[in-house]
Amino acid sequence: MKRLFLYIAFITLFVACRDDEHMVVAEYQVIPGNSNPTSQITGMYLLNEGNMGSNKCTLDYLDFTNSIYIRNFYPERNPTVVKELGDVGNDIQIYGNKLYAIINCSHKMEVMDARTGIRIGQVEIPNCRYVRFYRGYAYVSSYVAGVQIDPNAPFGAVFKVDTTNLQITDKVTVGYQPDELEVLGEYLYVANSGGYRVPYYDNTVSVIELERFKQVKKITVGLNLHRIRADKYGKLWVNSRGNYNDIYSPYGSVPSQLFVLEKKIGTNDMVVTDTLNIPCSNMALHGDSLYIYSYEWDNERNDGTPSYAIVNVHTKKLTSHNFITDGTEKEIKMPYGINIHPETGDIYVTDAKNYVSTGTLSCYDKYGKRKWRVQTGDIPAHMIFLMKK
Repeated sequence: MKRLFLYIAFITLFVACRDDEHMVVAEYQVIPGNSNPTSQITGMYLLNEGNMGSNKCTLDYLDFTNSIYIRNFYPERNPTVVKELGDVGNDIQIYGNKLYAIINCSHKMEVMDARTGIRIGQVEIPNCRYVRFYRGYAYVSSYVAGVQIDPNAPFGAVFKVDTTNLQITDKVTVGYQPDELEVLGEYLYVANSGGYRVPYYDNTVSVIELERFKQVKKITVGLNLHRIRADKYGKLWVNSRGNYNDIYSPYGSVPSQLFVLEKKIGTNDMVVTDTLNIPCSNMALHGDSLYIYSYEWDNERNDGTPSYAIVNVHTKKLTSHNFITDGTEKEIKMPYGINIHPETGDIYVTDAKNYVSTGTLSCYDKYGKRKWRVQTGDIPAHMIFLMKK
């Protein structure tokens, strides 16, 4: 495919004082696009997970103002930090003026200045997974136990962190191996996966009352939960990864599904109201549209099939079987991350390829036609937009 970008430089910014004395190099690449001075969004961070055990989690930055993509952004801004970000980046969010990166196998939440990327500090949390915020506090899901498959793995937890001083103030026990979490009203909803206890997965969403910071309920939803999103109508969308290996599973073969939770009439209790037989690995909301990609594994073929769909969250109906309309989805080997530009509707999809080499980030316009594609770090996964002050 014809290259759409002008590669302008490998810029050696400086030699850092590290144990291995290696050269710190950031890569800058021009991308097509025109700066919009009225936009409230100045850039987008992309956290590359890096293969587990390789200590190769990296941070990239897409500068909308200057139409430049910067790879390996973190060591440029933090030349004296040993081992840089660490092992496996699992989530990235912005709250106030701080950028929070969850580094799973390094058991920490790394905190940076959202404008400069300069490190502020870190919070040590065992086997941390995802982070959300509410009234000055960060809430971080944690598997608690070591990073390993274990049929006796304990319940997970959510840690409460004061964002002003980066101190842990409390912890509450939830389900087995909790993953994504979402704030809706005065409650925190946590998707429990039970991933370490395979094939005996969890199937619940924990409900935490935020003011008392207490788990008040568990909602039975679906097998092996992962993602959770709240729409503007007050509904929760939760994906179940199911179980495709029915040889040892007590559940048999269970496909990936999408569940809708809504308040029971006259109460604050959320209940499952709809089960959509739509496979879902990850999702991103934009207006009434829930953009979904899936990678369903076939044991017989020993291969997976990616798909890209849109669901209308108001009608709960599938509105598109493929949000990529120009055929370039065939070039994506392993879809691994998705986000939607709040203003333009541009769709960002990452490709982890074979999980050990550099991936790619593709930008599609709102009609599903690719505008550009750029090389990223290893296993590009998590994206967050940076707003103007």
